[in-house]
Amino acid sequence: MKSRKSTGDQPAPTKAAASALPPEAEAFGHAVADSLKAVGGLSLPMDRLASIQGEYLRNATEMWNQALHRLQGDAQATPPLPDRRFAGSEWAANPVAATMAQLYLLNARTLMTMADSVEGDAKTKARIRFAVQQWVDATSPSNYLALNPEALKKAVDTQGESIGKGLQHLLGDVRKGHVSQTDESVFEVGRNVATTEGSVVFENELFQLIEYRPLTAKVHERPMLFVPPCINKYYILDLQPDNSVIRYTVEQGHRTFVVSWRNPDESLKDKTWDDYIEHGPITAIRTVQAITGAETINTLGFCVGGTILATALAVLAARGEQPAESVTLLTTLLDFADTGILDIFVDEPSVQLREVTIGEQAPTGPGLLKGQELATTFSFLRPNDLVWNYVVGNYLKGETPPPFDLLYWNGDSTNLPGPMYCWYLRHLYLQNELKKPGALKVCGEKVDLGAIEAPFFVYGSREDHIVPWQAAYASMPLIRGDKTFVLGASGHIAGVINPPAKGKRSHWTNRAQPAKAEDWLKTAIEHPGSWWPVWSGWLKGHGGKLTNAPKAAGSARFKPIEPAPGRYVKAKA
Repeated sequence: MKSRKSTGDQPAPTKAAASALPPEAEAFGHAVADSLKAVGGLSLPMDRLASIQGEYLRNATEMWNQALHRLQGDAQATPPLPDRRFAGSEWAANPVAATMAQLYLLNARTLMTMADSVEGDAKTKARIRFAVQQWVDATSPSNYLALNPEALKKAVDTQGESIGKGLQHLLGDVRKGHVSQTDESVFEVGRNVATTEGSVVFENELFQLIEYRPLTAKVHERPMLFVPPCINKYYILDLQPDNSVIRYTVEQGHRTFVVSWRNPDESLKDKTWDDYIEHGPITAIRTVQAITGAETINTLGFCVGGTILATALAVLAARGEQPAESVTLLTTLLDFADTGILDIFVDEPSVQLREVTIGEQAPTGPGLLKGQELATTFSFLRPNDLVWNYVVGNYLKGETPPPFDLLYWNGDSTNLPGPMYCWYLRHLYLQNELKKPGALKVCGEKVDLGAIEAPFFVYGSREDHIVPWQAAYASMPLIRGDKTFVLGASGHIAGVINPPAKGKRSHWTNRAQPAKAEDWLKTAIEHPGSWWPVWSGWLKGHGGKLTNAPKAAGSARFKPIEPAPGRYVKAKA
């Protein structure tokens, strides 16, 4: 899409020029300004509004003149529009559709420019921008059958069959409760995703512990424990053999264990953050120690799993225990000062609302945060890519989305217990207390991240909109001892799931650790390809000596319960 800023050669109108605008435009400007003030003391400077109006009128006039010439047949064909929603030849071939798309893009740019120009506090401005972006994306003419020449042509070419298939897809998605982003019938957990061989060697009401079969004759004496996010299924780390972080770790000679969180139902709706810490990673750590006989183990937490892991290790440190030989944090928040786009959803009223509806303060008792609500929220953070793209393809064109393992995982949502979720919102997202030594009491202990005596490997993704990479870097001052930060390309998931064999993207390293993330990047060195080998080399130094790989999973006390991936990960929200 074109930049929202004007690229025209004409100067923006001054205050004096504003008086030359049509009376209707000037009245509109005053109406906008009055509306913003009524919303909450916001303002949009009149000179800035006049500039936006003037630019809009110039662009609209130029666009209208071009449209008239096209209709009269004395102009060149419409060039492809700089937006993939209108890139099809049908848009350019239809003068009315092309003009409509151009007008939409002009209106969208103007509205977003106005949203960016509003004066107010940062959070309110972000919320206005988010709301305007949602409205702009939803009103695209490509989203409506009668206005989409590609969909109409396909309906004619298929004699209406595409419309019939689109209705079938729509009804199917209504029954499922979400817009299908992939052909879900192609995938099955344990058959063609989450296929790395292993066994469930322990389970309680919150998680199953999976031990994976070694793929090398020798393994490092210190095992590896993964703590994935409980907000999603663990198999994002084990999608396919060629892009599995878990399989890669096993191939590097590490005896690997993974926490597979249970998808909570009504029986778990009253579970708290303390429950998740004590009966989640703390229990998993002790179980891995008991099975392997290792005094210390290597640990990894991904996203919320990293926050949970770090909290658990701080609780253990307060108890005088240091079980971690190393800690890896992937796209993890420990300092919640910068939570990216998610910040717009969190304030005191919104947290209180959650607490009295699904939290411990709820009059009818705690409830569950439904997984589909979480999934929908995350999808609308990128609505064109994860919502409207599929509305057009699935429903208007009657197309079945292609199979894609990552999007199948994305739609396999999980619930969360209300009290646990509300505590997380208030104490971490809203009050940002985890970074303050002693400010939080978890499992009866005061939490101090600086008390964890282990080297840290911290990873951030440069285009991450869930955990901005600068926020991942903000973990560095909170931890002591040896620490390494690596930055990868791409986003929250694609940046992490980047196997070396693909030869895709790049990553940055820097031995220096300045206070500011931007200063780190200025002197960082970019390397082609995946960051995994850098991490693997770092982890090898903490694995200890090589020993014969175990011939069977578990131990005499912890016998295999069932083959991986286990029952818990297969439960649907």
